[in-house]
Amino acid sequence: MVKKIGFIDYFLDEWHANKYPTWIESASGGMMKVTCAYGMIDSPHGRSNAQWCEDHGIELHSSIEEVIQESDYLIILSPDHPEYHEELAQLPLRSGKPTYMDKTFAPDRGTAIALFNTAREYNTPLYSSSALRFASEYTEIERKGIETICSVGSGSFNNYSIHQIEPIVSLMGTEATRVMFIGTANSPAMIIEFSNGRQATINHFGPECPFTLTMNYDSGEARVAKPESDFFGSFIARMLAFFENGEPAVDPAETIAIITIIEHGLKAMHTPYQWIELPS
Repeated sequence: MVKKIGFIDYFLDEWHANKYPTWIESASGGMMKVTCAYGMIDSPHGRSNAQWCEDHGIELHSSIEEVIQESDYLIILSPDHPEYHEELAQLPLRSGKPTYMDKTFAPDRGTAIALFNTAREYNTPLYSSSALRFASEYTEIERKGIETICSVGSGSFNNYSIHQIEPIVSLMGTEATRVMFIGTANSPAMIIEFSNGRQATINHFGPECPFTLTMNYDSGEARVAKPESDFFGSFIARMLAFFENGEPAVDPAETIAIITIIEHGLKAMHTPYQWIELPS
């Protein structure tokens, strides 16, 4: 029996919503399909929600309640507008149905904690992740003994820093203690200090810059990882496994740590070269 997935989005005509339905159906062998969707507004620069649904053969609903009722599993999208996640998630997180929330999980630490608390209270499986976390070049990295990481990538800090910070936290853990902005307006950069003096830097360059991690170990050895594998395929596979077994692929503590770093990184941009302490 085909399992039904419902989309809940700020507006539906965006890159993730355009790609996920085909990827999900293909990866599940047709056993999971996106069948219905809700968008809070029509895209300001693209197709209306009605046109998007017609183009994808997906039923448009006028309320989040209808999507929840018609779905076995839920995906909350709005990848570039996390400020709407809390509003979009209130009913899904009370549904008890496995819910994946797209990156960036929340605009700040307080909201992230509140979302997980609501999901826990109503026994709703919930997780979120950057797809880059699941690149095989990253998952195969030896974690023990990492002393420093230098990360580079493209995109703006506001909505692309998660693609650098998420792999760093997955490798170095959740014990980030403070951050410092060291970049420019066109090339944002930040130092993240972890427990025991370990450090990571993230650097944003132009659109031609590929995501890459360089690690130095306490042994003095250096390693470089450039994600060239099908990390979106791995990401979708883990999402489908989560829907089936209700077991999140990412520890909530890591997601909260990631959001904490992003939130305070944005604050650090206003006071360059000064440490901003992170809440524990």
